[in-house]
Amino acid sequence: MPGKYPFQPADFRKITEYPICERKSLVDISMFSNPGKYRESGRYADLLPSILKAADLQELVDAIRSANANGKPVVAAMGAHVIKCGLSPIIIEMIERGVINAVAFNGACAVHDLEIAFHGATSEDVAVEIRSGRFGMVKETSAHFNNALKKYCKGGVGMGEAIGRYISEKDMPHKRFSILARAWELDAPVTVHVATGTDIVHVGPDMDGEATGRATLNDFKMFTGIVSRLGGGVYMNIGSSVILPEIFIKALSAARNLGDDVSGFMTVNLDMIQSYRPNVNVVNRPIQGAGRGISITGHHEIMIPMIYHLLLDNRS
Repeated sequence: MPGKYPFQPADFRKITEYPICERKSLVDISMFSNPGKYRESGRYADLLPSILKAADLQELVDAIRSANANGKPVVAAMGAHVIKCGLSPIIIEMIERGVINAVAFNGACAVHDLEIAFHGATSEDVAVEIRSGRFGMVKETSAHFNNALKKYCKGGVGMGEAIGRYISEKDMPHKRFSILARAWELDAPVTVHVATGTDIVHVGPDMDGEATGRATLNDFKMFTGIVSRLGGGVYMNIGSSVILPEIFIKALSAARNLGDDVSGFMTVNLDMIQSYRPNVNVVNRPIQGAGRGISITGHHEIMIPMIYHLLLDNRS
């Protein structure tokens, strides 16, 4: 009922205002996209505003360039969709040019890389094949994968090196599309990190648990050594939401436990969906106190070519 509560309307005539020149504005026209400059320079970067994720994207590109110029590592950790989206040729070229210095795979990534190398095609229709129990039961994939480990994983040799060497020395018909093979030929490290039962090559008569465990442990030790030198560099997590973020945070702790000063680096999570583990274990926790972490959301088949284009676009 009217008059029940002692409330009165606010009197906006008493509001205190101030001139806009005294206000800190978060956006100004110097940050806007510049199509005119783009027409003159032809540089895609001139179309990007220096705002929000476009600014983060340019910061990532600048960080990679700086790391390359100063001899600091740029590490790309990736899930299988990077390969399934047809991006292997770009990753290979970035390794060849020295833009990327080390790569980390999950197990599925290695499986797809191998299938591309010997078959020229990959990615089965899981929804169809699982009905009859045929999902993951291709004999050639399992045989090649496990034979590579049995043949080459001696001593401290890791899974990535073994499969890359296997693909290269067998001269598989499509090995030019294999990140593992080309990295082995260039003596660039690719580590592969698996959990038992997560990959189709763990099902079947060729599976050797001892060889698999030894090979991926050797790669984890190599990966920790790579992370130990990450200061001043860039770490990119591309499309792995569980395995590689967990591997990274453990390797970073181990490197610091061993006395390495791993700080002052950039981390970035690139994925079509931002998930808990990448944001916590890649973007936030590792760089506390000294470093920069960013998340950029987008489809790999668009983001990776865009980043590569920006890196190569050195026109004045």
